[in-house]
Formats: sequence, C-alpha cells, structure tokens
Amino acid sequence: MNRERGAATLAVAGALLLLLVLTGAGSVIAGYLVAAQRARGTADLAAVSAAARHAAGAPGCPTAQRLAAAQGASVLRCTETGDTIDFVVSVEVAIPVDAPVPGLPTRATGRAHAGRLG
Repeated sequence: MNRERGAATLAVAGALLLLLVLTGAGSVIAGYLVAAQRARGTADLAAVSAAARHAAGAPGCPTAQRLAAAQGASVLRCTETGDTIDFVVSVEVAIPVDAPVPGLPTRATGRAHAGRLG
C-alpha cells in the first residue's frame, strides 16, 4: 500500500488555509489604512474650511464640525488662535473603522492645522 497517498491534498489544504488567513489579515490592515487616510483628509478639509471662515471674521469651528459630520466623522477638538490677520485653526477628527476587529481601535483620528501667519 502507498503511504504517501493523500499527502498532496493535505499540503494544498494547508496552503489554502494560509492564503485565507493572509488575505483576511490584509483586508483588516487595508481597512485601517483607508480609515486613517480618510481621517487625515477630513481633518485637512475641515481645517482649511474653518480657516477660511475665521479669516472672514466668523467662527470657524462650527464649519469644521458641519464638514466633518458630512464626511461621516466627528470633531474631537477644534481651536482657533489669533485674530483675523494672523491665526491658526487646529482640528482633530475621528472617523469610524468600517469593519473593526475586537481588541483593535474602532476609529481612526486625523489632525490638521491651517491659517495665516505674518
């Protein structure tokens, strides 16, 4: 009787299982990277919009909050420092991860600064 019969089947099954695990891990990593990029982009957009509003003499943080909400994010912190000539608006936003994994963060954050300095 041939003792090696079925050995290739076991090797192929093991390789397929490894491929499945690696694909799943890659999907999780990609999901977190996409969420982080979206958070940074939303923070940039919110900071620039808030800075434009601040330069016009109006409060900028409410604009940042509306814009972040429209992008599916929430503003964690927004500060406006300076006058309408020299100022900096700093915005920090959080955006949820689409498919969070237990034990890992459920949201990604991004920070941005915009303004005008003499």
